[in-house]
Amino acid sequence: MTQTVERTTIVLFSGELDKAIAAFIIANGAAAYDHEVTIFFTFWGLNALRKEEPVPVKKGPLEKMFAWMMPRGANKLGLSKMNFGGAGPKMIKHVMKKHNALSLPQLIELAQEQGVKLVACTMTMDLLGLQQEELLDGIEYAGVAAYLGDATEAKVNLFI
Repeated sequence: MTQTVERTTIVLFSGELDKAIAAFIIANGAAAYDHEVTIFFTFWGLNALRKEEPVPVKKGPLEKMFAWMMPRGANKLGLSKMNFGGAGPKMIKHVMKKHNALSLPQLIELAQEQGVKLVACTMTMDLLGLQQEELLDGIEYAGVAAYLGDATEAKVNLFI
């Protein structure tokens, strides 16, 4: 008897901490239940994949401005509500630590360990002037057609 593979896809469009945490909790939960999971990062969601330290890459003036304006990495994302000039993310991180919940960087690492496919949207990277060297190691790069190929096979497709 052949067992079918369950698949889950998530489009992470948001660059907000609480939404990224939710996406990774769902992804890790699905992976723990043996789902093949893809998270497709586009627009502001790509900020969760940015390396925290600046990477020396050649950019034009507009790309430099985007790089300066966008948060650099999972630890720098703001909240969707109650951001309060950066106090909100500090509060939620404190509460998560108090309750022994994994941080967003830990959730990302766990997802990679579980084989969750992290895919950066190449078209959006071009639009925002992001280069592969600026993103975390171990992720994939593809366009919307690759995401749609995964989504077509999935029973669960989420947009966050």
